[in-house]
Amino acid sequence: MIETLPLFHRIAGQPVVVLGMGEAAGAKRRLVERAGGIVVDDLQEGIDKGARLAFIAHEDDVAAEADAIRARCAGLLVNATDRPALCDFTVPSILDRSPVLVAIGTGGASAGLAKQLRLRLERILPQSLGALAASLGKARGALRLRFPDAGDRRRALDGALGDGGALDVLIEGGEDRVDAWLAGAAAPAADRVEIVLRSGDPEDLTLREARLLGSADVIAFEAGVPVQVLDQARADAQRMAIAGSAVPATGIGLTVVLRAPT
Repeated sequence: MIETLPLFHRIAGQPVVVLGMGEAAGAKRRLVERAGGIVVDDLQEGIDKGARLAFIAHEDDVAAEADAIRARCAGLLVNATDRPALCDFTVPSILDRSPVLVAIGTGGASAGLAKQLRLRLERILPQSLGALAASLGKARGALRLRFPDAGDRRRALDGALGDGGALDVLIEGGEDRVDAWLAGAAAPAADRVEIVLRSGDPEDLTLREARLLGSADVIAFEAGVPVQVLDQARADAQRMAIAGSAVPATGIGLTVVLRAPT
């Protein structure tokens, strides 16, 4: 189970309340401005203007709690610096490859840990990742014409963007290859893969097994397959419980059959 639901919130041109003085409040103001938001430093003014978010960075605990309660009662979502119990949301460490954003959060446990993870990923993800995303966005219409079926479209993209694919996300310059790939791309044939689990710990999945789970259209699973393993699959993948060796034919893209650990 995840403890928080990650969301990307559009605030460009919108009022956002930021209360407090000092370094923490200044950092929140810069963050809001970086995302195009309009900083409002008075809570009542923010409420009157229809703000939906409030960053509260008072040094005084009593003032922070009072403004957090007032903002929440007015319908705003609250982030209170260094006070997790007062927060409706936390601010992740952000890796920027616009329009690709990678947000790393720890639920308020350790901003330092989130930062170090971001710094490691900065070295791995190429600067051209944003350009690749923009190229795929421009090609969306052509992609739909090439693959009218949403499942075919997703599987074709999975193959192209994956390790060693024509548009491998970790290789610079993928944006220059989108048109050539699309011209010759074909929908992958339907396939079925069976995975016999070694244990109920998702950490014991091989890289290939984890990739297959993350790509599958259908997950057929025996009783005894832990929910922690099932959670490695796409949230929108079809799931079906099976008894014994009977696995219904689906005719849909990739089917992964999970056998319980013995």
